[in-house]
Amino acid sequence: MSDARQQILDRIRRATNGESSAATSALQRNYIQRGQLNTTARVELMIERLREYDAEVVECLPEDLAACAADQLTSSGLKTFVAPPGLPAEWLAKQFTWKVDHGLTHAEIETCDGVVTACFAGVADSGTIVLHHSASEGRRVLTLLPDWHLCVLRASQIVETLPEYFARCPEPPALATYISGPSATADIEMTRIKGVHGPRFLHVIIVHDETPSQPNTNPS
Repeated sequence: MSDARQQILDRIRRATNGESSAATSALQRNYIQRGQLNTTARVELMIERLREYDAEVVECLPEDLAACAADQLTSSGLKTFVAPPGLPAEWLAKQFTWKVDHGLTHAEIETCDGVVTACFAGVADSGTIVLHHSASEGRRVLTLLPDWHLCVLRASQIVETLPEYFARCPEPPALATYISGPSATADIEMTRIKGVHGPRFLHVIIVHDETPSQPNTNPS
C-alpha cells in the first residue's frame, strides 16, 4: 500500500472515530448561510436561472396544477409517460398512457417518452432542482432514461442558497440528485450536445403556494 493511500485511510479512521470533531467545531463558518430575497424575488431568480439553462418554465396556482400539467403533457406531443408510485393521481391525465413504477425494468422505462415527478427542493442561486427520490420523486433511473422530464416545484420548496437547502434536510438523504437544466455536455471544440446523461428536455411547473414575504434583513 502506498504511503499516500495509507495517510488518507488513517485520516478517514480518525474522522469517523470522532477524533477530529473538536477541530471541526472550531472552524469558522463565515460563508453566506441565508439569502436576503423575499418570496417573489426568490421565485423569480429560480425561474431566471432555469431558463438560462434552457429549461421550459410555467407557473400556476395550486388549484390549477392538474390542468397545467395536462397542458404541458399535451404540448410535448408525447404519448407514454412513466410516473413514480407516489405521484398524485390527479396529475396523471387520462388521455395519456401511464406506466407507474412498481419495479419497472430499465427496458420498460426506456420505452416511455417522458417522466413526471415532484421534487424535494429548488435552490434559486444556482437554479438547481433537488430530488431525494421519495415516493413522488421516484427512483433515480426514472429521471435518467426518458428523454423528457416534467418536474413540479412548489414556491414553498425554493430556497435562495445551498446552505438553506441543507438546513431543510432533517438528516442527510440516502440518495440525492441535483438537476440544473436539461442534460448537456460539450466536447473539446465546445459543441453542446444534449441528452448525454439524462433528459434532453426539462419542463418545470412552479406552483405558487406561498404568500409574498418580506426580505431577510439579517442574513447570517
